[in-house]
This record gives sequence, structure tokens and C-alpha cells, in this order.
Amino acid sequence: MPDKLEDIAPFDLVVFGGTGDLAHRKLLPALYHREQDNLIPEGARIIAVSRRPFSDEQYRDWARENLKEHLSEPCDHILERFLNRICYVSVNVRENLGWQDLSAKLAGFENRTRAFYLSVSPDFFGPICAALGEHNLVTENCRVTIEKPIGKSGTTARLLNETIGAVFKEDQIFRIDHYLGKETVQNLMALRFANVLFEPLWNAAHIDHIQISVAETLGVEGRGGYYDTAGAMRDMVQNHLLQLLCLVAMEPPESMAADSVRDEKLKVLKALKPLDPASVETNTVRGQYRSGASSEGGAVKSYLDDLGAKSSQTETFVAAKLEIANWRWAGVPFYMRTGKRLAKRVSEIVIQFRQLPHSIFPATAGQLASNKLVIRLQPDEGVKMQVMIKAPGPGNMRLKEVPLDMSFAEAFQVRNPDAYERLLGDIIRGNQTLFMRRDEVEAAWNWVDPILEQWASDPRPPRGYTAGTWGPSSSIALIERDGRTWHDDENECC
Repeated sequence: MPDKLEDIAPFDLVVFGGTGDLAHRKLLPALYHREQDNLIPEGARIIAVSRRPFSDEQYRDWARENLKEHLSEPCDHILERFLNRICYVSVNVRENLGWQDLSAKLAGFENRTRAFYLSVSPDFFGPICAALGEHNLVTENCRVTIEKPIGKSGTTARLLNETIGAVFKEDQIFRIDHYLGKETVQNLMALRFANVLFEPLWNAAHIDHIQISVAETLGVEGRGGYYDTAGAMRDMVQNHLLQLLCLVAMEPPESMAADSVRDEKLKVLKALKPLDPASVETNTVRGQYRSGASSEGGAVKSYLDDLGAKSSQTETFVAAKLEIANWRWAGVPFYMRTGKRLAKRVSEIVIQFRQLPHSIFPATAGQLASNKLVIRLQPDEGVKMQVMIKAPGPGNMRLKEVPLDMSFAEAFQVRNPDAYERLLGDIIRGNQTLFMRRDEVEAAWNWVDPILEQWASDPRPPRGYTAGTWGPSSSIALIERDGRTWHDDENECC
């Protein structure tokens, strides 16, 4: 159900890292769109927090320029109305200064919903939460939102969860994964559980394999300091890709209630077959981009040049073959890949159905291709089904594979909201369905940790791949040795 203004009471949203990259690229534009759609109630406040010594007006000027950069033709009066909701407080977390000013700004508003959004380095999650507790800023109707990565291993994730959990109750903690807010990811739930067509076929008897790809054409783009301590496995696989896998593979939940959905996702993570050292060698590929060409044709640097380093063991590409040890998915491989500086920007889930057991058509009709369901997350969000039909015209039966293609933009003729718009609304309403629970995070690390440990013990560097390609050749071998191939729209029949 779409948000309604009458469902939302006045709130205080406190954004730590209010002058940071995420705030000006995603959070402020998302909040502006909620203002534009009349979904921010009168009296609601957005309190930006950072260490810069801004006044309210100086921050509003900064926000105005950034919003004009990231919005397409913002409406002047809506923009000014939105900016007037914003105030600013300078807090230096590192030096533990400014907390009294934040306390003064929040004083008198203890009865309304209070949401803290930690758009900062994960190193500050614990100190900020501890300081909020020390200064009595945590109310009964309070939430805290943290971005990934949640820890760098299972051990550090548990320690961070305990630190935050000492201040906030579990139902007050919102671990955000913006991929779960994407329109197409939401439609994956509708596709599976609101149609009788697919769910009876959603199992090992009818599905040959599943692919999940999240490819980026950009490099580390100034994030090299962070990225070199994380890599693609921690930055993408442990959260985004495993969460997508959970939604594809989970059993139907009892309802759309938050814990019903998250209980089923947790079962998937617990059922992931662990990889021993030998399996890590055969079922995973880690790569690192070398110099090459961008998708626009211009020359681009290698990861080491972007980083300004002579060597690095950090992977910018991961491919893996996973198995889920349960009745629904026994024997069905899940292939996932993600990386930077790849051939094109695309995020998609491919459900490859099994071949027909028997063809009634003569050999002259052409080769039968198995059905394929492609769920596009970005760009051009939509759903496409590859089916076989008779080619038009007289004469003998000739079969052709064609797509039944549904683009959300064309089908609904409305602006496709950014994931952060939906998730920010859910935070204010206290709806945790699209947010990760503590046990989910730790279960994901239980599968990832042995892979990272095996990679760390391997002195060989990640396999190199030329920027602008689809990653190391060994990632192609990973799937092709099973007689399968990575999905590529450019090579599909249409």
C-alpha cells in the first residue's frame, strides 16, 4: 500500500554524516521526493549532523546546491519548503564534542518518533550509539539505522551488534540494504507469491539453475581507502547478493509481517552449503581489474593505479557457485557474480527453467530453448520471460524464442521511486520487513568467513581482468564446466 500522509506522525530524522556523499547523493534527494509527494507531515524535522561548523542557513545553502545537481528540475517552492524543515548541528564524534548542542535541539520532542541515520564510516557506529545512550537521547519511540558493511567478519559483526544492542533494542535497529528497497526486488515477492503461475514451478523439479549478477562499470571512484579494506566479497556479496538470493530461494512466509519474512530468509542462509578449502578453490573466483577501456570507450586505469599502490590482494570481482541444502533446491546451483569495471552496468536475477523432457516437433522446426525468467533490477527495471512460439507465416512449423517483456517505466507511466524513498518511509513507520535482523547478518558471515580465510591464506594475487570485460576467464569457466553459460541480453534471441 502506498504511503499516506495521515499514516505518518511528525518525526525527527537525525542524519549523522549530513555533509557526506550518501547524504547529498541519495538521502536528501529521497527526502525531497517524499516532500514533493506530500509525505512529510507538518512539523517534521530533518536534523543534519556533521563536524563542519555550519549554521542552519549555511547548511541549507549547501543542500540547495547539491539537490539542484542531483534532481531533475526541482520545483522551487517545494525545494524551499523542504529546506526550511532542515536544521544543522555540529558534532565532532572523534573528539566527542557537540553532543550538548544536539541534546538541546532534540529537547522537548521526546514523545515523537526519533530516527537516527548513521551515514558515516562503520568505525563510528559504536561510538555514536554509545554517546546517544550516554546523553539520554534514546527514547522509547526511537530507531537507529546503520549502513553496510556491518563488520568485516562474523566476529566483528557480533561485537558491533552487541555494542549497538547495549543501547538500542533489536526492534529499534534498522540494518539497511538499499537493494531490498528497489521496486523490482519488491516485485519479486509479488511475482512469486501473488501469482499461481510461478510458485508451483519454483523448485528443483522445474528450475535448472539461477544466476544473480550485479555488475558496475565504475571503478573505486575515490573510495579506494575504504574499498581496499573491504573488497567485493564484503562490500557486495555478504549483503546485497546474499539478500537477493534469500528472496529468490525462501519458502513462502506466513505473512508479510517483518519477522515472518526474515525467518524464511534466515532459513536460506542457514541452509547454504559451506565451502571447505578445496571447494573455495573450485567454486569461487576472485579478480582485480587491470587497465582497459570504459563502457564509453575511454581508457581507464587499473585498480592499483586508482589505489596508488604497487600491490593489493583485494578483489574487485567475485564469482561463486552456491548450493542450498534443502528439499526445494537440492541439486540446483546458484551462480553469482559482481564486480567493478565490467562490460556494462546491470543488476539482474535469471531463473533458468529446465529443458522440456520431450519435443513433439520435427527437427526442421528448430531447436527448443528452455524458458528463462529475467528480473532486471537496474537499469530499466522490469521482468522478461523468454518463451517459444511459432514464427508467423505459412508452411512448416518454425519455432522461435521471443521475450515477453514488461518494463515498469512503460507499464505504469509513473516516476520510479528510489529505493531510499521507500526505506526512509519504512524507518519512520517502524516497518522492519526490508531490513536485516541480527541473526541474518551473522548467518551470512558464517558462510562468507571461511572463503575470506582461505583467500587470505593464498599468496596468489586475485586473477587479473581487463577493465571493460566480464571479469576473469576463470569466472566463465566456473559456469561453463557445468554446461551452462552466463546470461547476456545482447546474445539473446528477440
